[in-house]
Amino acid sequence: MTDALKRLSEEGVAIWLDDLSRKRITSGNLAELIDQQHIVGVTTNPSIFQKAISHGDGYEQQLADLAARKVTVDEAIRMITTADVRDAADILRPVFDATEGQDGRVSIEVDPRLAHNTAATVAEAKQLAWLVDRPNTLIKIPATKAGLPAITEVIGKGISVNVTLIFSLERYREVMDAYLAGLEKAKAAGLDLSKIHSVASFFVSRVDSEIDKRLDALGTDEAKALKGKAALANARLAYEAYEEVFSSDRWAALDKAQANKQRPLWASTGVKDPAYKDTLYVVDLVAPGTVNTMPEATLDATADHGEITGNTIAGTYDQSRREIAAVEKLGISYDDVVQVLEDEGVDKFEASWNDLLKSTEAELQRLAPSEG
Repeated sequence: MTDALKRLSEEGVAIWLDDLSRKRITSGNLAELIDQQHIVGVTTNPSIFQKAISHGDGYEQQLADLAARKVTVDEAIRMITTADVRDAADILRPVFDATEGQDGRVSIEVDPRLAHNTAATVAEAKQLAWLVDRPNTLIKIPATKAGLPAITEVIGKGISVNVTLIFSLERYREVMDAYLAGLEKAKAAGLDLSKIHSVASFFVSRVDSEIDKRLDALGTDEAKALKGKAALANARLAYEAYEEVFSSDRWAALDKAQANKQRPLWASTGVKDPAYKDTLYVVDLVAPGTVNTMPEATLDATADHGEITGNTIAGTYDQSRREIAAVEKLGISYDDVVQVLEDEGVDKFEASWNDLLKSTEAELQRLAPSEG
């Protein structure tokens, strides 16, 4: 087997795992993936934790202890999730040290119910950073309108951030602007910019899912010919925006102060349509300075038969613009698609969080010691 994951790493793509559970930590599986599959980071989200805690094992003892202490369900979830993130961060610490803080990172998300509340998001980000208490964590903040000033505020306090749920090119530029504003605040406060890191999670497969659905509804040959093209085009144009912003005069001033670029992270890279190759959102989005966070099935598919042919983003910008324009010409509004996806993304994470609250509450009640 050719080592496609090694080649991907050599092209400047940091490979992160889009999954975490206590079993993955305690069984040694995470350490094994770091050792053998070139994994250099981990991302979590409310859906991942909901799945891990509701169906996974390894949480019983902690849940029993929390039930005995009669903690609230919100506190129980934070104790459980921050424990997992802390342990994963410790396992990844050698990678963090070896890459001078670039990788070896574990992400944990602010409560998704706060997505439209700037002040609460900032407060929660500070609390999470304090609770996990590891230098190699990233606090995930959604790229909603309310999330943008929160990103600036949190970065300005020296807390590293993973900005999540980015779908549109306009919003992505706003995210980069919020990051630079945060670095400028941190610099004015005398903080060490070299210690502040960020990634911008640009979602990929969901763009194809939504646009393909609308193309199918049109049903013409012209519409069918555009299926499976919009997501890659959108992500490639995001990389173009990244190159522009991080070669600007504004960036140069921060670069001199030892600031780190905010890397684009390709999220939602599992292929939803079985008609597409299962490595599509990995092998066709190769460029230096990027992160690709993969569910395990995508990681395994890439390791098994991913064809890494060098940079697959360079030279694609004009074609990408034509593909997005062709979709719009058919009456499919890009702005509408990305807004629908952002709203859905926030709703899905909130629904997962509510499911997690319900299932955890049921477990706490089941394990509560009888009075007396």
